Amino acid sequence: MVRIPKFVGYFAIVGGLVMIIAGTISFLLVQRELKDEKITVADDAESFAGEPVEGPFTAYSQAMIIKVHALESADGLTFAQLDREDPRRASVQSSSFLRSSLFTSVLAFGVAVLVIGWGLLSILLGLALLALDRRTTAAAPARVETAAAA
Repeated sequence: MVRIPKFVGYFAIVGGLVMIIAGTISFLLVQRELKDEKITVADDAESFAGEPVEGPFTAYSQAMIIKVHALESADGLTFAQLDREDPRRASVQSSSFLRSSLFTSVLAFGVAVLVIGWGLLSILLGLALLALDRRTTAAAPARVETAAAA
């Protein structure tokens, strides 16, 4: 009969491996899609200027400089603050959409890394459970069944 700690330990290890694989695939997928867009961080960005947008840090940096450019073009006004008839409104709206898309990729990278970390933790917990199970099995006295006296 399989003991519960042993079963849970193996389950945690397999689940952890699945999470690591899924998180890695997600991270690489988002990275590939960003890379395919061939976006470059603006030259006047505070960090990663001129670098291709391929990861969470470059995506965040590009999103932040888009905000700066949008505010400059609209005299410090956001999309919601601009008059409906203002010709700058369409440009500021596009900037907002681009920023949202880049922030979505930053969030996706974060979730992928979280899942990978959770998978590693799950594997460690599974290994710990199996080690504890081995210790308790080795330390337990053997059961001796006696025949009933006649």
